[in-house]
Amino acid sequence: MKLHHVIEAQQFDTPTLLHLFNTATEMEQVVARGGTSDFQQRIMATLFYEPSTRTRFSFETAMHRLGGQVISTENAAEFSSVAKGETLEDTIEILNGYADVIVIRHYEVGAAKRAGAVSRVPIINAGDGPGQHPTQALLDLYTIRKEIGAIDGLKIAMVGDLAQGRTVRSLTYLLSKFRDIQIYFVAPSLLKMKEDILEHLRERRIWYVEETDLDKVLPEVDVVYQTRIQKERFGDRIADYEKCRGVYIINLDTLRRMRPKSIVMHPLPRLDEISMEVDSDPRAAYFRQAQNGLYVRMALLTMVLA
Repeated sequence: MKLHHVIEAQQFDTPTLLHLFNTATEMEQVVARGGTSDFQQRIMATLFYEPSTRTRFSFETAMHRLGGQVISTENAAEFSSVAKGETLEDTIEILNGYADVIVIRHYEVGAAKRAGAVSRVPIINAGDGPGQHPTQALLDLYTIRKEIGAIDGLKIAMVGDLAQGRTVRSLTYLLSKFRDIQIYFVAPSLLKMKEDILEHLRERRIWYVEETDLDKVLPEVDVVYQTRIQKERFGDRIADYEKCRGVYIINLDTLRRMRPKSIVMHPLPRLDEISMEVDSDPRAAYFRQAQNGLYVRMALLTMVLA
């Protein structure tokens, strides 16, 4: 099964998701064997206009594990021709002559779609501002499937910065493709999930509720998906940031209220929203979640480069 661009979570149907997950499972074995040389003639460009550690490194490791090569910039806004005024479209046109696939992270919503409109080689969206982060959502869904055993019938609490969090937006789109999903959106009033996502859920007849009290929903859910309050998205609204910071913290008291077989997830990086004392609990899945990103991104690369 071949993909071309990976721009948004909505583009994935259920058969494609299942194929991707099966391929990711195969990639776990590939990594265990030390990798493969199947894509040794292929080059991936990582074009990052925003800071990243996990996403950029996992994509680059994925390409190396597949036998390919990488050209990279971790601060394209400052250390590229963009600083001289070059448009995104022109940058993509140039990279089409150098690389077989381009992974882009950008601070503007819709940047990946703009890149895809002019690119002959596959574009993979590694995050576009507060818009979407489809590959994170794919690895999140893969993690849920591995940890919980199924996606149908899932009860999940999405917690924190839902208004500006691209990971929860993309994950919600993917979850809406499955049966009997229940979503608890837990956020301060300033950071509630945006109406376009809620309208999508209503159209798909997916159950959801908006809450401000995390303790109320903890005994009900299979997954607590914690997110960071993103200071960089507030701009000069420092007072609003201070109102929201530290409202929801996962600690040992939180774990006592959760189900014994539930899990805690986080797209990372974390600040103080998950205490380090939680790390040793088997329900803390966020580091396993990050590791799964390697397998899922290897699977995606094999599909777009097939």
